[in-house]
Formats: sequence, C-alpha cells, structure tokens
Amino acid sequence: MVAGTLAAGALALSLTGCGDSVDPIERLGRKTTQEAPEPGSGTPSAAPSGTPSGAAGTASDEAYRKWGLEAPVAYAPKPARKPQLPTAGPGRAPVVDRIPVAPDDKVVFLTFDDGAEKDPEFLEMAADLKLPISMFLTDNVASADYGHFEKLRDNGSASTINNHTLTHPNLRTLSFAAQKHEICGQQERLEKRFGTRPTLMRPPFGNYNDDTLRAASECGVAHVVLWRVSMQINNFQYAEGSALKPGDIVLAHFRGPSELKGATETRMTARMLQRIQEQGYRIGRLEDYL
Repeated sequence: MVAGTLAAGALALSLTGCGDSVDPIERLGRKTTQEAPEPGSGTPSAAPSGTPSGAAGTASDEAYRKWGLEAPVAYAPKPARKPQLPTAGPGRAPVVDRIPVAPDDKVVFLTFDDGAEKDPEFLEMAADLKLPISMFLTDNVASADYGHFEKLRDNGSASTINNHTLTHPNLRTLSFAAQKHEICGQQERLEKRFGTRPTLMRPPFGNYNDDTLRAASECGVAHVVLWRVSMQINNFQYAEGSALKPGDIVLAHFRGPSELKGATETRMTARMLQRIQEQGYRIGRLEDYL
C-alpha cells in the first residue's frame, strides 16, 4: 500500500495547493466535478448522536439547530481494537489515506489544515457540537495565535494538534536535510507550545517522497496522513467516485470569507456536516484508529 501511495504522491505537483485555493483536492493529481446537492435538498441521517472518545458529552438539540443542522451529528465510539494499518520499510513512517474499517462501518474523520483563519465563532461551534477535529498546523500561519488552536483542543471535543511543517513547502522539491528541518522544526515548536510532541504529520499539498517518510520517522512521526475527500465551499471533492466511503479521511481548511468567496468557516463546516449526514455517516476521532 505504501508503494501505491508513493506513486500517487508523485502526481501531486500538478495539484492545487492547500494554502493557495479553496479548491484543494491535492490528491492523486486529479479533480472530480461531481457536486453534492445544495443544503436542504438531501435527507439528513436521523442516526442518534454518540460521543467522540474523550469528549465531555454530546451536544443538545438546541446546539444543532443553532448551527443550521436539521439533525444531530452521529459520532462513532472508540473501536475496541484499532484496525490493521499499512506498514512501511525500516526507518520510514507509514502513509495512511483511508482508515481500513469494515465495509459497513460508515465512519469518516475530520481534519483541518494550515491555521490561517482564527474565527472565534468556529471555536463556539466546535465546542457546541463536540466536533473531534485533527488539526494539522503550519507554524508560519498558525503561530500568530496558537492560543486559538489551544482553545479548540481544550473545548471538550477531544480535538488534537498535529504537524503540517514550518512553512508549508512542497517537500518533494527539498533535500532530505531541508525536509527534516521542516518536519522536526515543527515537531519541536508544537511540543514546546502545547506540551505534547505530535505523532501525526501531513505533507503540504499531499506531496512527499521517500526522504519525507525517512525524515518523518526520524522526527518521531508515527503516521503520515493524507486524505481521500476534500471539503470545498459547499460540497465535497472526491479522489475517486462520487460519494463517501467507510474510513474516509476528510480534508478541510481553517479559512475565512476572503478565501471562501464570502462564506464563513462555520458555514462551510455546517455544509460539510450536512453532506456527511445526507450520506448516513458518523464522525470518528482519527487518533482512536491510529
């Protein structure tokens, strides 16, 4: 699986960058044009809400209505056993782009990248809804207010903070030493700021090579995390097909109205949750499966 993923990563130079566009499929060198229906045209899942692992509790019905949802978000409990994940060669961090769950286990995972937008309303939304978010932060845009992301981590939703390099370069264009500086440097800054050394890392643009995996391993990264689905302003883009699949890792970004064509981060997230509900999926906490 790692070899196949490396081949996919080799196509990433042609992709739109996650720091440059609201249209960042950044995966497999292609985009799909399949669009989900606009909000309100689908039928939201009526599945009962669960509790993400480590969360203080579930949100009230009032909270869901407050953020424009017609039904509670369903959360997947922590699995009794972690699934068998891909492995890599000695001294290399393995790559994960979908969690290998059972075909009938309709669970997906929310990840947010970069950290340019620091919307206090989003903090309120994530806390109200108890959203378990895996954050992948880039130092040169997130560090202006790391306290914002600390609040998001500590809001009772079991969200986590992970590595997205120091300056968001295309790692495949850098030497091994430069890649290690980008990855280890952010490991050290995040550990110093938040008290925990991340175990997950996402390469900018989804671009990586064997040097990336070696550098990540030497920096203490357990898994290099990619994705199969990206959230745009209103709808998903899929790396393959036109619907979510069990175990999909969903990519979103901390972005504001100037990058979302007037939409807010909270509105984009509400639409993302609606799309997940319309397809009958629950949300899991990524770190519970890795």
